[in-house]
Amino acid sequence: MKDIIWKYMQAMMAVVLAISALLVGMQLVSTTAMAAERAVAQEKNPPGDIPDSQVFVTYISPLGFSLKVPEGWARTNQRDGARFADKYNAVDVAVSSASGAPTTASVTNHEAALLVTVGRAVKIETIKSVKLRSGPAILIVFSSNSEPNAVTNKQLRLENNRYLIYRGGTIATLNLSAPIGADNVDQWKLISNSFQWH
Repeated sequence: MKDIIWKYMQAMMAVVLAISALLVGMQLVSTTAMAAERAVAQEKNPPGDIPDSQVFVTYISPLGFSLKVPEGWARTNQRDGARFADKYNAVDVAVSSASGAPTTASVTNHEAALLVTVGRAVKIETIKSVKLRSGPAILIVFSSNSEPNAVTNKQLRLENNRYLIYRGGTIATLNLSAPIGADNVDQWKLISNSFQWH
């Protein structure tokens, strides 16, 4: 009789463990699915055009570079660079050490892959070599979601041009972002070509 009860208890324990494992697995799948952010829809009338009359001023960083930025945009100094922002428009620039100049292959395997992994619903459009006035650079063109608005929690779909500019063991990452559909081609060209090492 004891053997029958013991076998019954073992069978019940196995069933309980199996159900527990199934529930934990379902929770993990659910958490992973929730963690993957979905791309928000593009705005029909996106804000974010930088006016043709916009005045630009030269920002000189103590980190050894300068570039032109729109006058009046809020500046946030950071340990490795600076951010200039106005509504959903932003110019971010940061410097770090690098063992060598980036290539389209290295950027595809590292920087772009990291963007997709940690960014907000990032979709890479293009990775290519470009020539700026300061010299050669790698350009990553991608779309992403904006950070949620602090008040409304609203997000916009952004277009981004990220330039990786290398010189002698240092790399500058210049990221220009605005809502998709904003007409900033000329202004972004002006900003990216204004970048200079000091």
